[in-house]
Amino acid sequence: MTIKDTPEEWETRATEIPFRGNKTSVRTDEVVMPDGTVVRRDYQVHPGSVAVLALDEQDRVLVLRQYRHPVRHKLWEIPAGLLDVPGENPLHAAQRELYEEAHVKAESWRVLTDVYTTPGGCDEAVRVFLARDLSEAEGERFTAEHEEIDLELDRVPLDELVRGVLAGELHNNCLVVGVLSLVAARQSGGVEQLRPAEAPWPARPFDA
Repeated sequence: MTIKDTPEEWETRATEIPFRGNKTSVRTDEVVMPDGTVVRRDYQVHPGSVAVLALDEQDRVLVLRQYRHPVRHKLWEIPAGLLDVPGENPLHAAQRELYEEAHVKAESWRVLTDVYTTPGGCDEAVRVFLARDLSEAEGERFTAEHEEIDLELDRVPLDELVRGVLAGELHNNCLVVGVLSLVAARQSGGVEQLRPAEAPWPARPFDA
C-alpha cells in the first residue's frame, strides 16, 4: 500500500463566514458524515504561507526571535510569511520574506517539504524551502513595524537546533519541520534529491 495523502471532499450542505479579518477568516460548514449525519465544522481560512530554512557554508541556519502574542512567547523561527495574493508564486514569496526579514539573498533553492499546519482547525498550507549560497542583499533594508521592531537575528548551527527541537526547547512549526526535514533529506539521498524550487504545489496552485 502506498502511504500518500489524497484529495477528497465530503458534501457541504451550507456555509457561513461569521468572521472576516484582515488576512484570514473563520468559516462554518455543515458537512455530511459517512453515516448521513450533518455536523458543523468551524475552521480558519488562510491564504497559505512560505518559510525559508536558509543554510550558510558553516552549516548554520539563519533564525530570528519574535514575540507571538497568541502563545505569549518569544519564539525562535525561520523567515516566513503569507502568500500576499491568490496564485502568487511561492518561491517569489519566499525570496521576498528572506530579503525583508533578514536582508539576505540565496542563489540555490529547493523545496524541503509541504505541510498543513493544523488541519483539524485551519486550512493553512506552508511550503518550506531550503535556501543556500547566501549573501547580503543589496538595497535598503525593509522598514520593521509592530512585533518585527523587536526582531533578533542570529545564525545557529544545525546540530544545535536539532538538539533544541528534541529537547522541547524550540516550538515554532516551520523551524521544527524545516530542521528535521533537512536532517532526513541528508540521510536519504542528499539535498540534491529534493524537489526543485518551482515544483507544483496542489494545496496552493500558482503561476510559474
